[in-house]
Amino acid sequence: MILENSPKIERSAGVLLHPTSLPGRFGIGDIGPAAHAWVKLLADARLGWWQMLPLGPTGYGDSPYQSPSSFAGNPNLISPEALVGDGLLPHQELADYQLPEGSVNYAAVISIKRRLIRKAWEHYRRDNTGLHDEFAAFGAHEARWLDDFALFMAVKDAHEGAPWWRWEEGLAFRRPSALLDARMKLREAIDQHRFAQFLFFRQWSDVRDSARQKNVGLIGDLPIFVARDSADVWTHPELFQLDQRREPIAVAGVPPDYFSATGQLWGNPLYDWEALRRTNYAWWIERICAALRLVDCVRLDHFRGVEAYWAVPAGDETARDGAWQAGPRDHLLAALREALGGLPIIAEDLGFITPEVDALRERFQLPGIRLLQFAFGGAVEERFLPHCFTHNLVAFTGTHDNDTTASWYAGLTDDERTRFHRYAPEAEADPVRALVRLTWACVADLAIVPLQDVLGLGSEARMNRPGVASGNWRWRASEEQVSSGRLAWLTNLTEVYGRCS
Repeated sequence: MILENSPKIERSAGVLLHPTSLPGRFGIGDIGPAAHAWVKLLADARLGWWQMLPLGPTGYGDSPYQSPSSFAGNPNLISPEALVGDGLLPHQELADYQLPEGSVNYAAVISIKRRLIRKAWEHYRRDNTGLHDEFAAFGAHEARWLDDFALFMAVKDAHEGAPWWRWEEGLAFRRPSALLDARMKLREAIDQHRFAQFLFFRQWSDVRDSARQKNVGLIGDLPIFVARDSADVWTHPELFQLDQRREPIAVAGVPPDYFSATGQLWGNPLYDWEALRRTNYAWWIERICAALRLVDCVRLDHFRGVEAYWAVPAGDETARDGAWQAGPRDHLLAALREALGGLPIIAEDLGFITPEVDALRERFQLPGIRLLQFAFGGAVEERFLPHCFTHNLVAFTGTHDNDTTASWYAGLTDDERTRFHRYAPEAEADPVRALVRLTWACVADLAIVPLQDVLGLGSEARMNRPGVASGNWRWRASEEQVSSGRLAWLTNLTEVYGRCS
């Protein structure tokens, strides 16, 4: 049923742009009129896909990859203008929620959006908005995750944001009497968190309906691991490698490589794959199903962790002394395929990829990812050269973790720049458009470019710097930068290379 209305990835193209980067008056891109206008712009440009980052609430460092829930939506994306349309906010009060345009100031945005949600909740409680039955139906349908998430967030707020393992023992260990007491004391706060989720899903449903009507597919993003300070780990500790005190036994990361002599220590708790297997991966199936309610296809971040993952002993200061452990491999993917009737998943297979990882992806016919920046600069690998591509791939100039192509090109060595010019002679005149042209011309079924590269922007527009804890996820486009004229040259490439929606 999930796959029935989902677009199939055939030869096509799209743009990577997280909703937070959309323009608007309220300090952060949202899922109101600007999102609908963006979908129309893609359709008019004959681009068939909109790719985005995870849509859940952000966590540590404002990162969408450190969310407090695998199932919830980000309340900071709620549109004030859409609330006016639903009768939950007077039009004359919109100005009260405006913030300066430009990059996202998360502290200001979070404060404003919390005040906005409280105001909408007050209107809902006081006025006959016609949404009461719909809210009740939403709460009943999503109760499996929503009730625990709303309780988790309300308790977290009551503890001034402290992580769950620092709460009093009864709440940290989810003792029934403590949970019942919290539900009674925090009833109003819990209901507001449930209401915020209702608003997000209601507004996103309108965006998705608009995309379907215009034949624009939505590609989401799913981190393979979840944040320790999440409703997921708090609610289901039995599914993770935790000791009796619910402290991690080992945590996630990646080993030392070309980019880091000590590896990367992510710190996420690792799954107890044997415990998950005993349930036939029920929680993972629910997680993928929840993601596919929002989008048509998901990029599974760090796919190689399905084959084997790097386990770092808890308490280590670097990832150097970790070890590879076997992942769920075919068992997980087969269970997902059976439950979903297919696998609408893109495998993010960057980094240290072994023949076993390639074979696993190919057995389940999952599209892999190729970054053209990696063909010519940095740790160059032959597999990223366009003439080595196959059809079942998604080709990118770069992703949210890469520098923009303009800034990447400026940082190439003379030898790297010469190699790029030999491969694409037009790169001497316009390196950004040359790399986009290579991406669009290759045989990969899907070609994606970040909007920053469409616009030819420099490092000031970079979305994320891996390993840097703060200052990320802030870039926003201006109204002028998402105008139809800015996409005209990309539409031309899309027509030339047979990628039209």
